[in-house]
Amino acid sequence: MSGLMITLLILVGLIIVVPLCMVAYLYYFDAKQPQHAVLRNYPLLGKVRYIFEKIGPEMRQYLFDDDNSGKPFSREDYKNVIIPAKYQNNMLSFGSKRDFDREGYFIRNAMFPKQSDELQVDNSGMIDTKKYKIEEDDLFKRKEHMEEAQSKPWLLTDENAVVIGENARHPFKVKGLVGMSAMSYGSLGDRAVTALSIGLGMATGTWMNTGEGGLSPYHLKGDVDIIMQIGPGLFGVRTPEGELDFNELKKKAELKQVKAIELKLAQGAKARGGHLDGSKVTPEIAEIRGVEPWKTVDSPNRFKEFHDLESMFDLIDKIREVSGLPVGIKMVVGHHNDVHHLANYMKETGRGPDFITVDGSEGGTGATYQELADSVGLPVKPAVMTLHQALKAHGVRDRVKVIASGKLFTPDRIAVVLGMGADLVNIARAFMFTAGCIMAQRCHTNTCPVGVATTDPKLQKALVIDEKKYRVANYVLTIREGLFTTAAAAGLTSPTEFTEENIAYQDEKGRILTLDQLYEGLKQPS
Repeated sequence: MSGLMITLLILVGLIIVVPLCMVAYLYYFDAKQPQHAVLRNYPLLGKVRYIFEKIGPEMRQYLFDDDNSGKPFSREDYKNVIIPAKYQNNMLSFGSKRDFDREGYFIRNAMFPKQSDELQVDNSGMIDTKKYKIEEDDLFKRKEHMEEAQSKPWLLTDENAVVIGENARHPFKVKGLVGMSAMSYGSLGDRAVTALSIGLGMATGTWMNTGEGGLSPYHLKGDVDIIMQIGPGLFGVRTPEGELDFNELKKKAELKQVKAIELKLAQGAKARGGHLDGSKVTPEIAEIRGVEPWKTVDSPNRFKEFHDLESMFDLIDKIREVSGLPVGIKMVVGHHNDVHHLANYMKETGRGPDFITVDGSEGGTGATYQELADSVGLPVKPAVMTLHQALKAHGVRDRVKVIASGKLFTPDRIAVVLGMGADLVNIARAFMFTAGCIMAQRCHTNTCPVGVATTDPKLQKALVIDEKKYRVANYVLTIREGLFTTAAAAGLTSPTEFTEENIAYQDEKGRILTLDQLYEGLKQPS
């Protein structure tokens, strides 16, 4: 028998015998195991079932869900972030995919909209960026390249700029209405935080919130304003004994990029303390946070430093005095009585936070419990309306700025919540998209396949900072342009002019309601 025949027989044997042996092994092993009833009775078919179950999320995301049905973000939602980030374009053809027969919020247009030259916008300094240009795009081939571009910044004028903490020693002046919500280094990897910092800095007029993990060197990589968040775990400003270290707080507050301090009472997706899996707690992250490496970190449900409005205001006053910076709180609105008590106490004492970040229950997180994410806290729209009306009712609305967050990732969504009473908007997961996130939903496992929500150096290699930073900047610039476009359509010269008069609500029967009608019951405590 020739050598060629022998080789062919060996190959045939390997192709047939090896798979048969594997099947036999799996059959025997699965039929004997005690854990899965399906596998005991149907070892082979049961294995196929578990394979399809495992790849089910990807199959639904790419094949079976329609453009608007995916959760927590649909394919259309994802495109509404990625297209502006890559191509600096948010145009569409033929018509909207929105179901206009369903209930929802709409922006009232003006009979005589504003012209471009009537807008109160600061486009005096152009932004150097890069965006993609498609060369070829058909069924079997896609080719595109990045090219240099100059873009308008679409900033607010100095007269319309939002000033946080006017009475602080160092007020925070904001010329863009959109910034990055709290995302900690540790929850995100250093490359993701760096790309976000540099990209936001390129866009100018915006900010990034450090998250409760504390200020890291990567937040400071770009020339971007920083809101330094302090959570109940006091990460980054704690003593070895776990007390608030005012000397360390003062040291960080003196950094030129740090513009404000936020006390995190709660987060929309988890009305509880934060969680960071031990696999993410590298020695560097442990040093920044003041904890032990490789050990899971769970911060308390609330600050031990205060337990009521009076003691919370005491701490706010002390932090403001030590730092010289505006101090705010991040909260999830529950009962409208709570915010009325807050507003009334602000009126009675003349004290209180310089800003309040309202996080809706639809907000995201790296790790939480299902019951908290699905059912605890109010969504961002009723939450903002509730807080805004309470502050107005007690005559303190002009003393505090309201920042809204919760899936506000397109200009029209932002315009609606500005009309409801927000002054500024935070965005988190959409910025993760710009850094490469594909919604794998493995944030809590440290196995993010695109290197965004992981501290694993091998996985982080997927994220190229010098490419993603442009996507971050482009997204900010496009969304700000969209806000001015929407304002002009509503007959306004600036998006800072949106009020409840510009927003309408269509109910399930097609009736149009004003926000004043929706506000009924929110204006006074029960």
